[in-house]
Formats: sequence, C-alpha cells, structure tokens
Amino acid sequence: MTDSWDEARLIADGFERVHVELEWYDGPRFGLADVESEPHYFQACSYDRTDEPGEYVVWPASDAVAALEREQWALFVEWNARYEAGLTGPETHPGSGGMDARYDELDEALASWRREPSGARRLVGEMRFDDNDRYRVEGLDYWFRWRPSN
Repeated sequence: MTDSWDEARLIADGFERVHVELEWYDGPRFGLADVESEPHYFQACSYDRTDEPGEYVVWPASDAVAALEREQWALFVEWNARYEAGLTGPETHPGSGGMDARYDELDEALASWRREPSGARRLVGEMRFDDNDRYRVEGLDYWFRWRPSN
C-alpha cells in the first residue's frame, strides 16, 4: 500500500500540485504541475520502474495555456466519472478523437505548447500521494517535490 498524506502536510513538506496528467505508464510520464509555484509541463526523461524519484524535463506554461490544459482536464475528469459509474464505455474516451469537439479543439490548440522547447530544465521529481480521489478537476492524487538533477 502506498502511503498518503493530507494536502497541508504535502505543502508544508515542499510538494507541489500536479494539475493535469497527459500520460501515465507505470508512473507519471507527462503532464502539468507546479514548479516553484508556477505551472510547468513535465516529461519523464526515461522509463524507470523503481520507486526512486525520477528525472523530468520541465518547461513553463503560461497562465493562459495552463487554463486551457485545465479545461481539457475537466472534460476528461467528467468523462472518467461517467466511465467509472458504468454509464459509458472506453470507446467514448474524449482523447479518441471525434468524441468531444471542444476536447479536440483544445488538443489542436495545445499541441505546440506540449513540445519540449530548447532550454528546458532537468529536475528530479519526488512523488507523494494525497488521500483524495485519483482524478479530480483541481488535479491528481500525486504531488511532486522538485530538486535539481545532478
């Protein structure tokens, strides 16, 4: 069982919120999280199945871009609630294309921002879980504490 902490403890320990998950494969691979209290994209540098903190490339996202990411995330969270309740099937996932016009529009608008720019930083992200639902509009159940990569 993975330990979990309440949000106040996470914040006090220097962890920052993950707002959007764009890819998960045996751990967070790509998404949007706060880094130094500002929204940043994060992308895993390599695939590692250990429980050790992972190395990520991070780059800033403007407030406007972060708002669009959160809007798309909210569409996913709403779909996921219907899916988990058995009201819809996986074939209706909004990321499948053609399922939700606004989701598709946001995908197109965000595509260029989701590409790693030159000058992106490498940081190590230590992850902890909170004790809330996995997917929720305000973010996920995991948080990162960032430190420089060696």
